[in-house]
Formats: sequence, structure tokens, C-alpha cells
Amino acid sequence: MARRLAALAVVFAVSLNVAPLGAEPKPQSEYPVATDARIEQSGDSVRLTMMLSSKVEAHAWVQASPDRVIVEMPSTNFQIQPGAKKAAGFVSGYRYGLFTADKARIIIDLSQPAVVARTETRMVRGGFGELTIELRKAGRAEFLTEAAKAKPPQAAALPAQAPVKPAGETRRTIVIDPGHGGIDPGAMVASIAEKSVVLAFGKALKDQLEAGGRYRVVMTRDDDRFLSLAERVQAGRNEQADLFISIHADSLVQSQDVRGATVYTRSERATDAEAAKLAAKENEADAAAGLETSEEVQDVAGILMDLARRETRTFSGVFARNLVDKLGASVKMHKIPLRSARFWVLSAPDVPSVLIELGYMSSPKDAELLISPEWRGKAVTAVASAIDDYFARERASVGQAASQAAESRQ
Repeated sequence: MARRLAALAVVFAVSLNVAPLGAEPKPQSEYPVATDARIEQSGDSVRLTMMLSSKVEAHAWVQASPDRVIVEMPSTNFQIQPGAKKAAGFVSGYRYGLFTADKARIIIDLSQPAVVARTETRMVRGGFGELTIELRKAGRAEFLTEAAKAKPPQAAALPAQAPVKPAGETRRTIVIDPGHGGIDPGAMVASIAEKSVVLAFGKALKDQLEAGGRYRVVMTRDDDRFLSLAERVQAGRNEQADLFISIHADSLVQSQDVRGATVYTRSERATDAEAAKLAAKENEADAAAGLETSEEVQDVAGILMDLARRETRTFSGVFARNLVDKLGASVKMHKIPLRSARFWVLSAPDVPSVLIELGYMSSPKDAELLISPEWRGKAVTAVASAIDDYFARERASVGQAASQAAESRQ
């Protein structure tokens, strides 16, 4: 099964026009290319070296809870060899990817405290650049002192912006939010990254919805980039979305027999422990990129906010139940297919929002289905059908209310 998944991962990557995990999609030609990564230990030091197509400026700092080193550099096309060694000494692993439109990051995970001894880029023979990050083992007190000096930026809730929905647009607006991206790969199995699986699903759903001409469809990301949770929520609000659909594919390392799709809505109290655990995990998405997450900020006070949230959650619940019915008729569902928890990405007070866990990357069977065009097609059709039904019922309710109002005036 593992070999089959690895082979399918390559086919899936080609179909999505991305490279297998360990490399990023080919970006604009002016991006420097990083290759030939090496990590090695020497005494109390660990050195990570990458070859680049040109010299770049980079700076690094340490961050506590979790303990790691964050290296920031210009947008880079990472084409690191898939079999590159990822751990040495007190470095338990590292990952890399786009962070913003013009920045990339390397996140180095630490099993013991360490500090940055040297960050250097230099030109080498052939006109190539060489990036070296040298770390030195340190005591806890020294590590925390260095971490305090370089407090990372906080992913605060973004201020409301002017709506971007075109004037005169009468179609329903649907925002599709493929989870993770860039420096944050999400769950991974057999060289398949969750960020790529959900992006492929999001693109397919967008294409099907737009084909009918009834919807205006916006994606929070349509390539391999990182977005903070606040940016995702704000995208739905700025677009004045009638529906916000966040797409994920979970992983349970110790429960490979758990399978099936699940639909989640937002609630302050989780329906069960597993839902609470998943929400906590997804709410830490910003931390994967080295950001500190703050709770969402209410921009409407008091009872108005409460009323808006209640109405929005009612609509979210109606759509979620219909979505479970449609998906359940086409694909395998989790034994508890409809659940709720405190997901930050679903926190917009004025946008009906749901989160779809397509399946479990940790299940070999689910992982194989998640990269299958046939399975994706069935699931996309089911979601699109649920969306059609949701708005059809809404139109029917509006029509019935109008008829009753007209009768009362007679």
C-alpha cells in the first residue's frame, strides 16, 4: 500500500501541476531556486546548508513554545531533493515554503534549546549562492533570552476592509478556502501533502460551480501560498460571501482505521473530544509559519453581534445538514458525520461557514481516494448539489414569505 501511495502521489502531483512533497510548484522565473540541502552535526553545533541559484539575504531567530528556529528570506523556489536528510543532533526536522507573496521561510524544529550562531549567504564557484544556518546548543535560560529578543509577528485579526464584491453583482458569492499552504503543508503521508489535496479539490469545486453560471466563486488561495487564519476569515467578509467553505483532510497517526468525510460547524462547545482536538489543531495553523495567533476581535458590540452570530450559525447548520446528506449518498462518511467545535476559520459573524474534512490522510484507503480524480469528481458533485439545494430552499422560503405578505395586504 505504501508503494502504491507513493506512485499515486507522483501522478497526483503531475495532474495538479505541482512537484511532489519536498519541492514547491514552479514559481515566477525570477525566484531563486534552492537545491542540495545538507544538515550535519559537529560537536555542539548543527549546520544546515542550501545551494541557491543566486545569493539571497536571510535572517534567523529562535522562537519558544514550540522551540524552533525561523529563517526568513525572499520568495524562493525550493527544489530540495526528496531524500534529503532532515535531522541531526538537536534538530528534529525542518520544512520550508512560501510565507507571503514576497517572502519564504525555513522552520527548523529543535529537540533541545539552541541559538543561532551564524546566518551567512555567500557566492561560490559557478555564480551560485550558498546559505548556511549554524546553530549552537544552549542552556534554557540563554535560549529564552534570545527568543524574547526576537518576538515573532502576531497574526492579529485584520481590520474590516471595503467590500470587494462588484457593484450590481446579483449571483450568490461562494468563498472556497483550501486549508494550509506554503510553509504549512498540513497533514502528510507517503509524500502527499494535505495542502495539495485540498487545493485540487477546491479548484475542481470552483470549476463545477462556475460552469453553471449561477455563482460568483472566490478562492482564498489558488496556488501554494500561506494565509493566516485572520486573512481567511476576512476574505469571506470582504467578499460578502453567502457561503464560506473551508476544505481540509485530517490525520490521526495512531488511528489509521478511522475513515470518512466529516462536516463541521462553529460552536463554543465541541460536540466531542475528537472535534475539540481537531479544532485546537487547526487553530494552530498560524504557528506552523512562526506566527502567534490572537483570538478574533469583534467589530460589532453587544447584542447586535450575538444576533448576527445566531442567525449565521442557523444558516450554517442548515447547509451543513444538507451537505452531510448529499456527501453521504456519494462517498464514505465518518461514523459521526456532523460535528461542531470552536474553529477560528469559521468565526465570521455574518458569513454562513462550514469546514469539510474530506477524509483522513492517515488512513491508507482514504489517502488513496483523496488523490483519485474519480473520487474527487463524485465528492465535488455532491458538494455542488448541496449548494444548489441550499440556495433553492432559500429562494423558496423568500418566495413563500413574499406570497404570505401579499395575501396579508389583501
